[in-house]
Amino acid sequence: MSPSPRPSFRVLLVLLSLVAILGGACSSAGASPSVALASPTPSPTAAATAVPTASPTAAPAFPVSLTDDEGTAVKLDAEPQKIVALTPAATETLFAIGAGDRVVATDDGSDYPAEAAALPDVATFASVDVEKVVGLAPDLVVAGGLGFTPADSIAKLRSLGIPVLVTYASSIDGVYKDIELLGDATGQSAEADAITAGMRSDMDGVATAASAAAAASGSKPRVFYDVGYLPDTGQIYGPAKGSFLEEMVSKLGVDVITSDPTTYEIPLEQLIERDPQVIVVGVNAFYKPTADEIAKRNGWGVLTAVKNGDIRPVNDTEITRPGPRLPTGLRNLTLAMYPDITLPPAP
Repeated sequence: MSPSPRPSFRVLLVLLSLVAILGGACSSAGASPSVALASPTPSPTAAATAVPTASPTAAPAFPVSLTDDEGTAVKLDAEPQKIVALTPAATETLFAIGAGDRVVATDDGSDYPAEAAALPDVATFASVDVEKVVGLAPDLVVAGGLGFTPADSIAKLRSLGIPVLVTYASSIDGVYKDIELLGDATGQSAEADAITAGMRSDMDGVATAASAAAAASGSKPRVFYDVGYLPDTGQIYGPAKGSFLEEMVSKLGVDVITSDPTTYEIPLEQLIERDPQVIVVGVNAFYKPTADEIAKRNGWGVLTAVKNGDIRPVNDTEITRPGPRLPTGLRNLTLAMYPDITLPPAP
């Protein structure tokens, strides 16, 4: 990870809202919770996924009543003109559907696109500056569920009459649903629908190619996706059973090694018992262990993937952040697993 401390639990809960991990990172060998490590050999990177542009259509009539991912009914009296986004996935989505010029503030993890990174931050993973948010007089706040945005901050904003939509995607279909929900909330339904249609087509095409490559190999290797590692405690993080991340990796046609459904932490004993043949390491600016560093982790030397040197880095953000760049993430993940594969062109 980086020299600047960054809580390891950020990515884990981001993934829970899937969300990543709406874009955070866990710790690697060398420091706690963050260390700087040598960059791995870059994994093959697919070209950015093209997003189809929707033809201009009449915006939906307001007022509108929407139901967010927590089942809360949220009424918007008029098309929002000042929006605060409290998760990186929400920020990316709002810009992608054409509502980015109405976003007035974000959280400190919103780093894409560049225009979003320049906006003022009103939240960290652990807290929301409610006073700052109120001072901006937004007519819509998009928050993260499953604890990504503190529940008391959501309740406070709502008590002050500010509409808050809570989103979290626990599946790929949930990502599509959230993009379309934000389209409806911002009067950008046609644009959102065009994006999700393009994403579905791209994801399906890549998954089909990956399945064919897996079938042609005649094997179904055991694969562990390394989300993070805490050297001080030896804690290991990877996909939870039934999680969004497991769904992404399973599209490779492999046997995904997971923790139990309630946590992203996997005990070393369980990892050794499952014995991954391939370890895919989700790297980003803060987490980028080398194969040598992984091999030196306590107890990891017995793993088949480590003994064979089959450790493959891949850009993590697009894989674990549940937003419009998910097809790019799947392309990069597939290329890491099958370097010689020919993928269909992005739509």
